[in-house]
Amino acid sequence: MIQGVIFDMDGLMFDTERIWATLWAPALERLGQPAPTEAFVAGARGLAGENMLHYLAENYPACDPQQLLDAVNELGRTALANGAPAKPGLFELLDWLEQAGIPRVVASSSTRETIDRYLRIADIERYFAARVSGQDVAFSKPDPAVFLEAARRLGLPPEHCLVLEDSFNGVRAGHAAGAVTVMVPDLTQPTPEIRALCTACCKTLLDVRDLLAAGRL
Repeated sequence: MIQGVIFDMDGLMFDTERIWATLWAPALERLGQPAPTEAFVAGARGLAGENMLHYLAENYPACDPQQLLDAVNELGRTALANGAPAKPGLFELLDWLEQAGIPRVVASSSTRETIDRYLRIADIERYFAARVSGQDVAFSKPDPAVFLEAARRLGLPPEHCLVLEDSFNGVRAGHAAGAVTVMVPDLTQPTPEIRALCTACCKTLLDVRDLLAAGRL
């Protein structure tokens, strides 16, 4: 039985991934590096921390990966200064969970400041009992650390938590944590491997609400 819900943020709650995808080209141009391929941009989705730095080093060995990441993050702070549009069904799902008395936590690879800013701009801070950021754990997704910490803050075993994710690495992390994991794809549709790790794959967060209301999660 689901007793708590753990929300990813970028691409799941807010339509940020499309914006981040446009920032690699100007960041690389600033550093005198070749323009990114579509495959590179797709491969960067859902990465954070050391996993992101390794990915950048492999694809742009002539560039300092931290310098490149800093350039992208600087552009992102400007582009997303006013937040991003909420994904369809977010408010409806949060209202349903509130009425059902099911607690919620945000667990994101983003910084705590970024999480707090997005929630504040969207006026949904009150819906969440806690936030877990990439700064709160030693390892980033697909390691399950961020979701295990979120379950701990809910005071629940992971198997009684629902993890909502849009990225491949997020799904892998949710599954590794032992949580019920549902994918709501954003820019990338699930592969057979990813589908096998999910309890369900939903088109929108409204579908998640409907599955919960029907007792199917």
